[in-house]
Amino acid sequence: MADVVIIGAGVTGIQAALDLAGHGIDVHLIEREPSIGGHMAQLDKTFPTNDCSMCILSPKMMDVSRNPHIHIHTCSEVTAVEGEAGRFRVTVKKNPRYIDEEKCNGCGDCVLICPVEVYNRFDAGIGVRKAIYKPHSQAVPDIVIKDPEHCIECGLCYDICDREAILKEDTGKEILIEASSIIITTGYRVFDAGNKDQFSYLLFPDVITSLEFERMMNASGPTGGQIQRLSDGKTPESVVFVQCVGSRDASIGRPYCSCVCCMYAIKNALLIREKYPDMDITILYMDIRAYGKGYEEYYERAINAGIRFIRGMPAEVIDGDDSLAIRVENTETGEVELLTPGLVILSVGMEPAFDSEKIAEMCEIPLEEAGFFSSTDDKVDTVATIKPGIYVAGTAISPKDIPDCVAQAGAAAMRAFIDSEREG
Repeated sequence: MADVVIIGAGVTGIQAALDLAGHGIDVHLIEREPSIGGHMAQLDKTFPTNDCSMCILSPKMMDVSRNPHIHIHTCSEVTAVEGEAGRFRVTVKKNPRYIDEEKCNGCGDCVLICPVEVYNRFDAGIGVRKAIYKPHSQAVPDIVIKDPEHCIECGLCYDICDREAILKEDTGKEILIEASSIIITTGYRVFDAGNKDQFSYLLFPDVITSLEFERMMNASGPTGGQIQRLSDGKTPESVVFVQCVGSRDASIGRPYCSCVCCMYAIKNALLIREKYPDMDITILYMDIRAYGKGYEEYYERAINAGIRFIRGMPAEVIDGDDSLAIRVENTETGEVELLTPGLVILSVGMEPAFDSEKIAEMCEIPLEEAGFFSSTDDKVDTVATIKPGIYVAGTAISPKDIPDCVAQAGAAAMRAFIDSEREG
């Protein structure tokens, strides 16, 4: 049976790889980051059960790493796709890691001794990382990567590594993979809240995004799970969530709903209530969209927990006396209210992954108007594309929650399995 290439190793790509490998298909899992896992690895809990995100994802990541049918290519990107269904030739560029992957055992001694601290993208900028690092403690593969841009070549990591796994020089390489099918699971990126000037993101340190808050609430995150004002490190007395930042906004080319923002804001509000029972929590919204199984009950649970919902969007966030100030009209009562939160959390929406256009051009498949990959049918054949043998799944197609991503991964995997059997 012929191989399958999966582009993107978030939860969708991981699930598709496991499903195919379970049928004896060899899978090449391509991921541009140093670790598989995607955005789900950054989350604290999942809605509506409040289960630990990594408790669900990490076992799947380990299953991928141990499965002999799955070949992981991290720090890698697809540079060319040629051929047709059953006979694709996929060129993959593996970027330098500056680490001998065979020798490194992920002990982390080099990380501890490194004196350089820089912006940590995995922690969404809330924390810092070293110039040699692992993205997080449960990274797969469990090895480090050296950042040549910020490394000062002090030599300490070379001295402490008794396995001589750290390389002073490294070059990228290209590999050619022959495959019967390709599954695109490139996921999404979060909306840049700096594009909405009225919310003063990056102007006031106590205005943060929902992804930054996820890392703040995570026990393994930079604050150890404690909610803090970034301006002074104090615990805020009140928190306000602002919904639909970068969603349902035609003025910035984002007219679509990002599907998960209402629920993840409710989830985070409930987590705050559990940890800080006396904190005042308000959610400013256009409409609450609780469409999934158990979601409406989750919303009712938040109301019963004393979380306040105000139907209205603020015009701006301004600086107040030792706090922020938000003036908002409650469209249900017609009253204008002044809120003075210590922390404002912007519920940012999903937008297409930054390399979607490049991959679409290589694969000769279209993007829909918003920039996500287009499938042939929104209702029946949701994973097929106009190019036979190429399938899409998860948030590469449109915003969706984790259960929908996993279900669609299975659908794409089975279509690729049928192709592989046919060619085999």
